[in-house]
Order: sequence, then structure tokens, then C-alpha cells
Amino acid sequence: MSDTFTTRVVEITTGSAETVHDLTGACAAFLDEAAAGRDGLLNVFVPHATAGVALIETGAGSDDDLLRLLRELIPADDRWRHRHGSRGHGRDHVLPAFVAPHATLPVTGGRLALGTWQSVVLVDTNRDNPRRSVRLSFLG
Repeated sequence: MSDTFTTRVVEITTGSAETVHDLTGACAAFLDEAAAGRDGLLNVFVPHATAGVALIETGAGSDDDLLRLLRELIPADDRWRHRHGSRGHGRDHVLPAFVAPHATLPVTGGRLALGTWQSVVLVDTNRDNPRRSVRLSFLG
């Protein structure tokens, strides 16, 4: 591994309910070590077929609004051909088409260059899998 590319896997417990989990702090902690004040790119990747990564405002209701919108757009009912797991689990496998399983973000001076209200979040509607891995990779 060269000194311009560093990666780490962060384990997240999302529990048994749909959730929007804030990853911003984990990303910042990773960059404190990996970026060491440099400019570059942070890639956030979720190696799961039923979760995604998004940039949204958190703490002001947007996370709940996002989950409500996903329930309306992709209902957890019996319409899905993919039927293992809990009722409506097939919709969890469609989620990454709407909320991509990755995001690439600018890093300036070793810090995420996010907008004032932007947070990096894991979006997980799969109630059958309470543990998630998130791969953080810095390219300087």
C-alpha cells in the first residue's frame, strides 16, 4: 500500500429498525489519521446489497423524512419477487438503486469539504441485518 492511499473498515450496528446512521464523525476520525492535513478524496462504500450512503442534513427531521419517503417510494409489502427474510425485504434489495452504496467526497487540508448542513449517512432499511461494514478509503 502506498502512502497516498489508506483504507479502513468501520463496523456499525444499525439494529432491527430502519435507520439513517450518521457517519460524519467516523469519516473525520479516519481522515485525522489517513489524510494528515492533505487534500484528496474520501470514498465511503457499503459492501451490502441492502444499504446505501447519502449526504443529508441530520438532526432536523430530514433523516426521518428520508425514511418516510423511501417507505412511500419502495413499500415493504408483498409485491417483490425477492422474498426471503422479513415481509417486504425485497424492497431492501432495490434501495441501492435509489441510495447508492457509495459516495466520493472532497477532502481539503485533511478535512471533509462538506456544506454547512451536510452529513455523511448510512441508510439502512434492512431490519434483518443489524450489523454493517463501511469501507473508508482516502486517496491523497
